[in-house]
Amino acid sequence: MAGGRRGPVRVGAGLGVLLCALHVQAACRDTTVTQELLKEGFHRDLLVKVELGEDAGGCAVAAQVHLPPGIYVDPDELATLQQHNLTKAVLSPDVIDVEAPEYLAKALVLLLFLEPETRCSRCFHGTVPVHARYHRPARGTQQALVALESPEVLLCCCHGMPSLGHLSEECWEPAEVDTPCSSDTTSPCQWHTTKHRPAYEESMLRVPVGLREHSSLVCALTLITTGLCSGLILAAACKYGHFSQ
Repeated sequence: MAGGRRGPVRVGAGLGVLLCALHVQAACRDTTVTQELLKEGFHRDLLVKVELGEDAGGCAVAAQVHLPPGIYVDPDELATLQQHNLTKAVLSPDVIDVEAPEYLAKALVLLLFLEPETRCSRCFHGTVPVHARYHRPARGTQQALVALESPEVLLCCCHGMPSLGHLSEECWEPAEVDTPCSSDTTSPCQWHTTKHRPAYEESMLRVPVGLREHSSLVCALTLITTGLCSGLILAAACKYGHFSQ
């Protein structure tokens, strides 16, 4: 009889744990993140919007964006924008070759600090200029697709509150981010990321590329143009130049 009585108890306990887990998971999934590439061409603006499932309570909110080799942020442009308080971000690595083509460049990690919106206490947004790199010529198409992964939402509560403060520990876990919570402090703080990731979305950037079928024509025209211009410069130098004996 003792063994028969344990069955319903175990089933009831298991069902309770399952319902609790589903409740926590449903509550944590309320956090949403969207991104949008504004403007057209090689020079765009990346807009990131986040709506938290709970009030941030003064904690710093940021989006960690992984930029593929086909997209980069200009460190000098970023520094100028930050001097004028137009954006706040940390780029890693902070020294990059902005002239490198896509096939010689490396991926970047951008930590974009988000600003709160006035009409929504749980809503945040941030914008940063991004630029497309030149790609190799393609065969049969004049566009190269660059996939931009969905950003990761991060929270940092370092203003005298331990750990996450009032936020739910069931929804947030420590993140490996060695960056201060704001530009006002220099010491790193503990960042947290959502345990239940928002729905995965990626943005596609279409970059114009040349046709590989035109390589011979482009090389021939470049060689002819270079030779013609060199000849004109040499002729002008011989006609109007003053050479010492």
